[in-house]
Amino acid sequence: MAKPKKRYVCQACGSVTHRWQGQCPDCAEWNTLVEDAPATVFSQKHDLSSGGRAVQFVPLDGPAELPKRRPTGLAEFDRALGGGLVPGSAILMGGDPGIGKSTLLLQTAATVARAGGRSIYISGEEATGQVRMRAARLGLADAPIQLASETSVRDILTTLAGMEAPALLVIDSIQTMHSDTIEGAPGTVSQVRGCALELIRYAKQNDVALVLVGHVTKDGNIAGPRVLEHMVDVVMSFEGERSHQFRILRALKNRFGAVDEIGVFAMESEGLAEVPNPSTLFLSGRDQPLAGSSVFPALEGTRPVLVEIQALIVRLQSGATPRRSVVGWDNSRLAMLLAVLESRCGLNFSSAEVYLNIAGGYRLSDPAADLAVAAALVSALSDRPLPRQSVWFGEVSLAGEVRPVAHANIRAKEAAKLGFAQAFGPSDAKAGSSTLKYKELGQLAKLVDHVMGNA
Repeated sequence: MAKPKKRYVCQACGSVTHRWQGQCPDCAEWNTLVEDAPATVFSQKHDLSSGGRAVQFVPLDGPAELPKRRPTGLAEFDRALGGGLVPGSAILMGGDPGIGKSTLLLQTAATVARAGGRSIYISGEEATGQVRMRAARLGLADAPIQLASETSVRDILTTLAGMEAPALLVIDSIQTMHSDTIEGAPGTVSQVRGCALELIRYAKQNDVALVLVGHVTKDGNIAGPRVLEHMVDVVMSFEGERSHQFRILRALKNRFGAVDEIGVFAMESEGLAEVPNPSTLFLSGRDQPLAGSSVFPALEGTRPVLVEIQALIVRLQSGATPRRSVVGWDNSRLAMLLAVLESRCGLNFSSAEVYLNIAGGYRLSDPAADLAVAAALVSALSDRPLPRQSVWFGEVSLAGEVRPVAHANIRAKEAAKLGFAQAFGPSDAKAGSSTLKYKELGQLAKLVDHVMGNA
């Protein structure tokens, strides 16, 4: 880059000279020459203060028509999205390999196409024959989906520019796309960011609902640059264990709705089936009361879901190092809860292995599950089943207090609807009903007394 020359400007007359002098040669004033930093070559080339087009501003309460959501045809997908697809929105969906992302989006594209909306499905990982084979297995071969196998963003946008804009555009996946204007192999940071920017720009200019499938890392996070999640409007995660049939669609970011709604699906031979009442599936097989099993009414957005918490305590001989194993819950929170039970309630877990499992492959992050986990642990330690048809909810503090949780009445209503007879929870929660008996537990020690038969 060329080195800019220094110049000195007279503060009295404005004349310019390229060397400093005590007296201005034009107006003869003394000590008026001041050095002026000229624009650098970079700033001259990148001056964006002029030469562009005027931007049109609109008021928030303007007469413009707001975009209307388009139902996908899958009620559980619409629930997770907040009511359906928004025209001009960009959705990023991530999930483990083989979890069913492509199957879900192929079913969604088929229902939108059958409802009269144009659906385009572009696969960068599979050939068109492979996608058609899966569509035939799912019973979607007659759906009027426009299918293509392509990885060049330039070719895709050129083709889309010469036809009517679709209602739904699926790109599977963004890591396979590449732009010939950017150096680097497909999947690199620059390629993913540049390709996503061009596709999102097309979607917003033409009111197209765009769905980008994203790869995930071994930690479960969406691969690629973090800026990709900032560029899109909705970030969704398709979760579940491949050994279980249940799949949970969760919104991690949603500019058009809540982020705490979930959609529940079951993987079957004909594809993903919607589960309108997931509590009946997560609680299936509970015929006889067993020690170490409790039921917790979890809350995902506005939907209560009853899940079973299972605990197993194995006594070890002295000197052996006990193991702590958790599936579906926070390992650190289990350690904290065990410490509270030992310190505040006098129970001994130090010489025993502790295994905790959330049935059905469900993952809990609700702090209201503390009381249900504690009930399962105490029941397993004492080898005594909990009361039949009972649910447990409440947050446990380090002092051993059972603190109130949000929406206790909604949790209790869902339990009563499924035939549960009683609920145990915080002392100030108003969760009683005509069919559900509510028992208050202000301290964790009361839980231990109740399970041990001392209350």
